[in-house]
Amino acid sequence: MSQQDRLVIFDTTMRDGEQSPGASMTKEEKVRIGKALEKMRVDVIEAGFAAASPGDFAAIEAVAAAVRESTICSLARAVDRDLEHAAAALKLAERARIHTFIATSPIHMQYKLRMQPDQVVEQAVYAVKKARSFVEDVEFSCEDAGRSEDDFLCRIIEAAINAGASTINIPDTVGYAIPEEFGYKIKTLLNRIPNADKAIFSVHCHNDLGLAVANSLAAVANGARQVECTINGLGERAGNAALEEIVMATRTRQDLFNIGTSIDTTHIVPTSRLVSSITGFPVQPNKAIVGANAFAHESGIHQDGVLKHRETYEIMKAEDVGWGANKMVMGKHSGRAAFRSRLEELGVTFPTDAALNEAFARFKDLADKKHEIFDEDLQALVSETISDAAPEAWKLVALECHSAIGETPVAEVVVSHHGDEKRSKSEGSGPVDAALKAIEAVANTGANLLLYSVNAITQGTDSQGEVTVRLEKGGRIVNGSGADTDIVVASAKAYIHAVNLLMSDNSRQHPQNDGV
Repeated sequence: MSQQDRLVIFDTTMRDGEQSPGASMTKEEKVRIGKALEKMRVDVIEAGFAAASPGDFAAIEAVAAAVRESTICSLARAVDRDLEHAAAALKLAERARIHTFIATSPIHMQYKLRMQPDQVVEQAVYAVKKARSFVEDVEFSCEDAGRSEDDFLCRIIEAAINAGASTINIPDTVGYAIPEEFGYKIKTLLNRIPNADKAIFSVHCHNDLGLAVANSLAAVANGARQVECTINGLGERAGNAALEEIVMATRTRQDLFNIGTSIDTTHIVPTSRLVSSITGFPVQPNKAIVGANAFAHESGIHQDGVLKHRETYEIMKAEDVGWGANKMVMGKHSGRAAFRSRLEELGVTFPTDAALNEAFARFKDLADKKHEIFDEDLQALVSETISDAAPEAWKLVALECHSAIGETPVAEVVVSHHGDEKRSKSEGSGPVDAALKAIEAVANTGANLLLYSVNAITQGTDSQGEVTVRLEKGGRIVNGSGADTDIVVASAKAYIHAVNLLMSDNSRQHPQNDGV
């Protein structure tokens, strides 16, 4: 497949996706997602913003070391510090890309950058040249391109390509564009810029008006050959263009797009579930491609049609995107070697035998409660094991609840704080409410509970429930998650996880909050 008829898939789940409030990921979690994206054959993985924090730097470094088949990318503003941090974090990458950007819209240049257009062009050229001195693969983005003037975009993009940028990204940063307008902008730039043929043009669309995927596809129809997207459409505010929708739209409508990707679509659903589990952002049932209802037919007429001939009401096969891939892989009689082998297939490795043994012990406990163990169960189990291995101030030691019709539910908990055990008892409107109130009475965070959600990880009444708890304090938002066959226990685990995140020092820079 030639470059002209191939669409490059650029995943930014670990960078832009992580900028969703509460969607922070640990280094180990980013490596797991990176391995899943590699298995899916994603072309470029933006692993983070290296200058944001030491934790972000370490995560990019770990992903660069673990993933060998995909290009690993770090975001960098057009300043020396960011570019140097990006280059250092990517040293272990088999294929590295630095993605540098600067704002180009009049409103951003005037009020955020406080720079004249000539200065912005000069800074962009400097940044691209410096990035090019570190790596061969440099991407340049015009922040807020959707509201930028075409004449200025042509000028700065031509200069960036001459400076060495091989990919030019046109982001709809604030989700302002509509498809016809955005497609025309891409076509205009490709026609007007003299050296446009020397770079791949990319788009990065946000979903503020619900048009991120539509805008991205309009851009592809008009010559864009890279789309920046995220798993499940995760991202700031209303999110980014959803990778799974972009890939399946171009694949399903070959009559319109005549373009292909390298993506192995059978890994879409497992990766979607992994990202959902790690971030605590559940996938809505009616979400295209990866939602639980995406291939469900409630209507009798539809059911009859599908049974007679699938294509009457289905334009894709469920198995093509990975539905049904969560087959039972383990049971209570499975041994340690089989356990290790299956986790390695899922991209999970343990640094020490002690960590493996801890995970295997948890697996055996789960197998006693649950007859069939699915991949999603293993992913949740690993998340909990890794979380426990990290230094955490608060741990759940014991939980006892009493709930009966006509009586006020009561929960008693024992939690440890730096090894010091504390006991608390509380009433509530239900056992979950009582348990969380008992924990809060000891932890005394003073946080607001913004979200409480429960999702069954797999099917059956013995399924593990995965609970997400979102806490807010002083403008900071965290998502805690916990899984167990007992919903009350899962809820307590999630709240404890959120408390630990809230108490940790997780300060990080946002790439778009400050000028260069």
